[in-house]
Amino acid sequence: MAAAISLQGLSKHFGDVTAVDDLDLEIADGEFFSMLGPSGSGKTTVLRMVAGFERPTAGRILLGGQDVTDEPPFRRDVNTVFQDYALFPHMSVLQNVEYGLRVKKVHGAERRSRAEEALATVRLEGYGARRPAQLSGGQRQRVALARALVNRPKVLLLDEPLGALDLKLRREMQLELKALQREVGITFVFVTHDQEEALTMSDRIAVFRDGRIEQLAGAVELYEQPASPFVAGFVGTSNLLEGDAARTVLGATGTFVVRPEKITLLPQGTEVRDPETCAAQGVVREVVYLGSATHSVVELAAGTRLTVAHQNTDRSIDSSLERRDQPVVLTWRRDSVVALDGAASPPSPEAQKETP
Repeated sequence: MAAAISLQGLSKHFGDVTAVDDLDLEIADGEFFSMLGPSGSGKTTVLRMVAGFERPTAGRILLGGQDVTDEPPFRRDVNTVFQDYALFPHMSVLQNVEYGLRVKKVHGAERRSRAEEALATVRLEGYGARRPAQLSGGQRQRVALARALVNRPKVLLLDEPLGALDLKLRREMQLELKALQREVGITFVFVTHDQEEALTMSDRIAVFRDGRIEQLAGAVELYEQPASPFVAGFVGTSNLLEGDAARTVLGATGTFVVRPEKITLLPQGTEVRDPETCAAQGVVREVVYLGSATHSVVELAAGTRLTVAHQNTDRSIDSSLERRDQPVVLTWRRDSVVALDGAASPPSPEAQKETP
């Protein structure tokens, strides 16, 4: 079966600026695929080229095996949902959803039936007579989804559709979007700069940087095995150990990463005898309370800082705050350390403790 989307040598230049640089990518049929990256990384430009709103400087775009590089948007079997939803304020919800079918000259009875079915899919039965201004942000987003789904496209393109929502609603809609994608079974291509959104919903994620894909992987692999310092820093919070710090703490040469939640903070003087555990001495310089978790920033004698994350379960925040400026011992499993940039030497069992 042909891929839902195949991009071959795709490039886009705006004058002297290269927005997308010789990109090759295949997205499977029925996949929830996310393009993640900072502003200016090229992800939205790729989406706009797939939709037909931008013409590639070079390369080809295939949808279901058919070359659509030179086809206008209305001849591509894709629909796009934008961040601002682009609903018609003077039309009712039902009329908004029907609009694409009206353009395609679908007759009235079938048009209404399909529009009502699309509204039911996004759990908005009974809202057809309302105007967009009478809806909440989450409801307007669902109307935009229904309007896109009513045409039954093979691919749905979503350009940061949750960006205008508040945090609580955004998290709710993340789960709803994934459930909806599973229900309708079509390919979703989701553009975002929010790593939590990408990790929550995606089957696979492409991390973009300077018009290229820095890493392409599933959510677990992307987080647990980042391929570069950029990915490690952009997808979640990471601690980098390199240079003298890596040699002192790990007994290894190269660049390594360990996630904050993998580290345990212990009182000064704690002895670590397990050869599979790394240890480092330091001083707590800052404590950041985040509600469900607390982050402690520890300055190591080895000359770098590590962030330690722990859940606020049975530990009092007051006891955490009292650790500020106190000496501590940090420990983490050797198998929690990920080597980056081709570092050949893993942490050695012989170099377990940092020399004070």
